[in-house]
Amino acid sequence: MPPTVYSIRIPQEIRKMMEEMKEINWQGEIRRVVEELVRNKKREKLLAEAKEIRKEMKISVSSAELIREDRDAR
Repeated sequence: MPPTVYSIRIPQEIRKMMEEMKEINWQGEIRRVVEELVRNKKREKLLAEAKEIRKEMKISVSSAELIREDRDAR
């Protein structure tokens, strides 16, 4: 899928400071930060969904009971 354009507004004083720092690839840095943020938020969402699913799947038997049952079955 080809990249798309997303534009933002920033204060003029920030833009001026950015222009003074010519050694920084702002497009690349901003892209990297956005990608990292999106990945982290997606990961958090998936973890929250997994926790909800796990909560719904909880059984009322303790792990000690399950271990005892398994050992007794041998």
